[in-house]
Amino acid sequence: MTSSHSRPSIGDERLRTQLVEMVERIDPWDELERTHLETATEWVASGAPVCRTRKPDVPAMHLVSYFVVLDEECGVLLLVAHRKAGLWLPTGGHVEPGETPWSAVERECLEELGIPAAASTITGRRPFFLTVTRTRGQGEHTDVSLWYVVSAAVDSIVSYDEEEFTAIRWLTPEQVLGEPLNSLDPHMHRFTRKLAHAAGLDTAAPTARRSP
Repeated sequence: MTSSHSRPSIGDERLRTQLVEMVERIDPWDELERTHLETATEWVASGAPVCRTRKPDVPAMHLVSYFVVLDEECGVLLLVAHRKAGLWLPTGGHVEPGETPWSAVERECLEELGIPAAASTITGRRPFFLTVTRTRGQGEHTDVSLWYVVSAAVDSIVSYDEEEFTAIRWLTPEQVLGEPLNSLDPHMHRFTRKLAHAAGLDTAAPTARRSP
């Protein structure tokens, strides 16, 4: 397990500058993502703390790095059954103070899947998608989530963090879109359509840009 404290630390103002640049470079998929991008930009510019300092909800709005693992040759995505959330989600976690969002991806990828994070050829190390989501259950808070795409072959993942996940599944975009939305992250269908379109795996291009 790799601690973020072993990595170079980034100051608050530099992180804010990077976040603004990241958000500006994300091409919104639909009007909902456009709204979320605007919300995130305003939040960063407000000077509010961006990293979680105490579990689960301090501050009440904080930064998360999701990373969706894609086998680019087979065209399948990895989802994990998250114990606490009770949902099928991408892997990822909260960005710790002093980390960059990509450093959080590198740390979580090793911790949760036991593999180094290799940026997808589709997206590189830039976030591909952004969501602003109110969590459910105890300690409700708002996650501002940067969604990255990490490349890995199906057979490269031989274990996972069983304290956090009960199972993992590789799914085609069509299979993800066939899953009930209430069993997934609420934005998973939208992300999948956007990624499938960018990767040339799109099966729903004519209707993809509709907001739910």
